Amino acid sequence: MSYIKSLLALSVAFFWVVTGTAMAADPSSKEVTPLAKSTKTAFSAQDRLAGNAPLSSVRTDPDTLIFTSAPRESAIDGAKIYGPVADYLGKVLGKKVVYRHPGTWGAYRSEMLRGDYDIIFDGPHFNSYRVDKLNHNVLVRLPGLHGFAVVTRKTEKYVNLTQMGGRSFCTHAPPNLGTLVLISQFDNPSRQPYLITMDGWDNIYKGVMSGKCNGAVLPAGQLKKLDKDESLRVVYKTNTMPPNAISAGPRLTLEEQAKISAALLSPDADRPLEALRASWKITEKLVAANNQEFLGIAEYLKSEYGYY
Repeated sequence: MSYIKSLLALSVAFFWVVTGTAMAADPSSKEVTPLAKSTKTAFSAQDRLAGNAPLSSVRTDPDTLIFTSAPRESAIDGAKIYGPVADYLGKVLGKKVVYRHPGTWGAYRSEMLRGDYDIIFDGPHFNSYRVDKLNHNVLVRLPGLHGFAVVTRKTEKYVNLTQMGGRSFCTHAPPNLGTLVLISQFDNPSRQPYLITMDGWDNIYKGVMSGKCNGAVLPAGQLKKLDKDESLRVVYKTNTMPPNAISAGPRLTLEEQAKISAALLSPDADRPLEALRASWKITEKLVAANNQEFLGIAEYLKSEYGYY
């Protein structure tokens, strides 16, 4: 009898451990601990500076404009790079412009598609999409043009990209444009490439050279710098396209958008844009841009959830 009582006691204890764990892990649970409540609602001044506070808490004033960029860097680094740009544009417009870090790529996609952001610095495929779908206008961009090359080692048997269906590729994680370019070349789901994601073009180059992957995606300019002994074979190459750019949305009038463009091309922008240009290793000034340059590049986002 004592054995049965002990077994029942253990069963009840196990039930409450499992139930308690499930309730804590289940975001739909109505029971919220005081700690969870404070985590959701308490944001420090540092959080706001870094852009960690939710968008609704940042835009307390309906006239506040939100400047953001794709979350490639941390919130703290983002504030250092883009905060001065937001402050500068606020002075130019005579309005409050706040930099906000999106936090994650998923949040970035969702909030962008909702139209939460007013001024955005990111890649050409996103700029192209906003022109097509969100009534944005591209104002200025980084200088120069670039394209992507899909490569394999010359010791490999592949001579064209069609032969590399289902093979492994060293790439950045989607939605990196180079990776989306690669994915777009394979219509058959069973022939999609196997992605080995890495950070940095140097690591991607080393990955393919070491045999960790069958191929890689590299910007054409980086390929020239990295593959000095020409050990790689190009199996696919894109046309050139514009690089990262800044667009503005419909909460800004065309007159205000023109002010932003002129301000970012002005010598007065040298200091506010200093950290941004340094982060992209750009010594030249930004250049004027227009929507026409970016037409069609949004097609690469068709493989990404939520855009189409």
